[in-house]
Amino acid sequence: MDPDRLKDWVTIHKAVKNVSASPLRKGATMDQSMVLRGVPFKVHWTLADVAEPNRAEWKGQGPAHSEARIRYELEEAEDGRTLFKYTNEFQAPGGRLGRVAGRVIVGGTSEREAERSLSKLKALLER
Repeated sequence: MDPDRLKDWVTIHKAVKNVSASPLRKGATMDQSMVLRGVPFKVHWTLADVAEPNRAEWKGQGPAHSEARIRYELEEAEDGRTLFKYTNEFQAPGGRLGRVAGRVIVGGTSEREAERSLSKLKALLER
């Protein structure tokens, strides 16, 4: 939940600005700069839902009216460990045509970057 730590694990992250005051509550916002396949872009995030310390959901508005949703969830596993669930959804502008174009342009890059980011987060937390 600390926007200043995104640089430590999100592989496409470049900077974060205009972060609401801590502690972050429902309605908090931030502006994130990222780069994917060499193309810089910005997303304005709003904390749409939060149930500390178990769940947070961010909704984002990106370039050309694109939308994103990121959800973090912590659950206790049967063996007593903590299970981290991560959801990252992106809606390209332009309906079905936009989705097809997005798959052609981005391909599997977004999924690979998400996996790389989660691996970095896991290593960070295991230190």
